[in-house]
Amino acid sequence: MRLIREPQLKTFIKSLRERSSANDKRGGIQNIVGKIINDVRRNGDKAVKKYTEKYDSIKLRRLSIDRKEIESSAKKASRELLSAIKLSAKRIKAFHELQKEESWYFSEDNILLGQIIKPIERVGVYVPGGKASYPSTVLMNVIPAQVAGVKEIALCVPAGGGKINPSVAAAIKLLGLKEVYRVGGAQAIAAMAYGTKTIKKVDKIVGPGNVYVAAAKKMVFGDVGIDMIAGPSEVLIIADASANPSFIAADLLSQAEHDEMASAVLITNSESLAQKVNMEIGAQLKNLKRRDIAKKSLDKYGAIIIIKDLNTAVDIANNIAPEHLEIMTKVPARFLPKIKNAGAVFLGEWTPEPLGDYTAGPNHTLPTGSTARFSSPLGVYDFIKRTSLLNFKKEGFLKLARAVQVFADAEGLEAHGNTIRVRMQ
Repeated sequence: MRLIREPQLKTFIKSLRERSSANDKRGGIQNIVGKIINDVRRNGDKAVKKYTEKYDSIKLRRLSIDRKEIESSAKKASRELLSAIKLSAKRIKAFHELQKEESWYFSEDNILLGQIIKPIERVGVYVPGGKASYPSTVLMNVIPAQVAGVKEIALCVPAGGGKINPSVAAAIKLLGLKEVYRVGGAQAIAAMAYGTKTIKKVDKIVGPGNVYVAAAKKMVFGDVGIDMIAGPSEVLIIADASANPSFIAADLLSQAEHDEMASAVLITNSESLAQKVNMEIGAQLKNLKRRDIAKKSLDKYGAIIIIKDLNTAVDIANNIAPEHLEIMTKVPARFLPKIKNAGAVFLGEWTPEPLGDYTAGPNHTLPTGSTARFSSPLGVYDFIKRTSLLNFKKEGFLKLARAVQVFADAEGLEAHGNTIRVRMQ
């Protein structure tokens, strides 16, 4: 990995923020996705099948996956994996139960005000698939919706060879999902957003995906809700001389292996640690099956940033606003009050980021690409609606009537003011 010092920081941070947009400039992704969405809106299932055959080389006879097929595939998952899925599901549910919100009301002088909390009626969940399987994504996206009380959950997942992956099927079976479709890509997002004969329109779409899925979610937003625009994965580690270089190297590589656009960054005030981590990365990289992907990621978007003061490291981290922030210092908790922008914070050398990916409990769907400055992890709150409630008695109305007239007159909205005047008369 390259070593970067403070003078080169601005250029490096700029390159991180331009990762996603660089993809679209090369491939014209927006144009391709736009055509797919329009075709699915016009031609429904026929278009969905067409693009599945074109991009996934699968000729689908039916889009839905019935319970029998899910149960049959789930039986092929190992007992050890089933145990891990059950453990993770239990912990994820327990964590997200704490996020539940309740309706509230208060009254004052013949005025009742409040907020009504209701779950979204119907949600679409996208789970990446095809070449890989992500049962953890099923758990992380479905469980918060179930905790929130969402009545209808439709799940779309690409099926390699037309068949659902056993590990994904096991997670789906455990959660009791009844509506599952073997569809991926932009066509899946379009189908959930606008509906087809087979796939009923949803109110909100959640779940990560490749650049085509991300572009599709961005385009359908407004017609349906979305959770976020997920970009390439990223980790930033703040460490001092007390940190274990082999732990740091392993954690950096755990993100770099995701894809060539992933980012893995270490910030340290120790020259010695920087050199040791670099050597460890080289040694560990040789043994990884996905070493070519990890190496490309580290070469382009990886770095070891050497600074003089760890307080500067916190400032840099807040500027980058990483998806995952690990702090491996002698007293990691002392930096926590200063952290303003991060999707998730992992304190101490025994809290590697993959714990959060799978079994810890907090959601692993996190804001990327510096959006942690204004976004939050996926949670129960993403699956509810808040409705304001107002109830005035005559005495309460009279108390505020004149102020409303003053505002209406100031803004030139005569009819607004008339709603008050007719009642006053």
